[in-house]
Amino acid sequence: MRKYIYLTCLYFMAANSLAQTDDLYQFWNQYDFTRDLSEKWVLQADAGLTSSSTPTDNNALHNVTQIYLRAWVHYYAFEKWKFSVFLANYSNKNVPELNQKHGREFRTALQATYNLHQSPAVKINLRARLEDRHIETDENYMEAVERLRFQIKAVCPLSSLGVKVKKMYVFVSDEVFFKTKSQVSGPEAFDRNRAMIGCGFAFSDDIKIEAAYANEIMPRSGTDKVVNAFQVKGIFNNLFYHLSKPFKRKKNAVDQGEGDL
Repeated sequence: MRKYIYLTCLYFMAANSLAQTDDLYQFWNQYDFTRDLSEKWVLQADAGLTSSSTPTDNNALHNVTQIYLRAWVHYYAFEKWKFSVFLANYSNKNVPELNQKHGREFRTALQATYNLHQSPAVKINLRARLEDRHIETDENYMEAVERLRFQIKAVCPLSSLGVKVKKMYVFVSDEVFFKTKSQVSGPEAFDRNRAMIGCGFAFSDDIKIEAAYANEIMPRSGTDKVVNAFQVKGIFNNLFYHLSKPFKRKKNAVDQGEGDL
């Protein structure tokens, strides 16, 4: 048995040494706006922009590769469960993981989030998402790609670690992606692994900002891709609450596992 494990390790080490790898550096930024409708229903709109380096230029701001808009509906079925659906429009240009120079993408998704653990020291959420992607190829053909994602995320208030700043928190997450084979996204069934570590600061109950480092490993035919990304996210809940006085729901366990302290 030991001999088998040793030979297996040697095989993967040799495969990795022979594979070519492109190291890319990216900047991700996203802005989320939510609106509480009731204790069960929440609307959300978010927008984001991604810039990336190239194999010949390590500047993460070298060129804009993606701009997107998304509209969400969230349903809080139980204390620990949240179900979501979104509709999104992406503008892609030289996206490293897609075999295209430019193109549109229309994406819909179903998502379930479950609060696995909650304590004063740490909150852990599990998330599953099924995405239906229609991506424009260089031949102006809208190709369908299905993708399945699983994420685990832990959020820890810094106050639980003895830090006096009560409105700060740190988080770590890992997510695996699986996809169907296609011309535009490649023949691989395993899409990528995305690991993130970051911190957040709550200016108030409704305004937060997060900064994170993300590492993505994308095995691709011929050349693997490794992305090192810096992400900034702004989160705005009921931004104009004091002006329009909408309904404001109470936060529950599944919220707190996503960064709401």
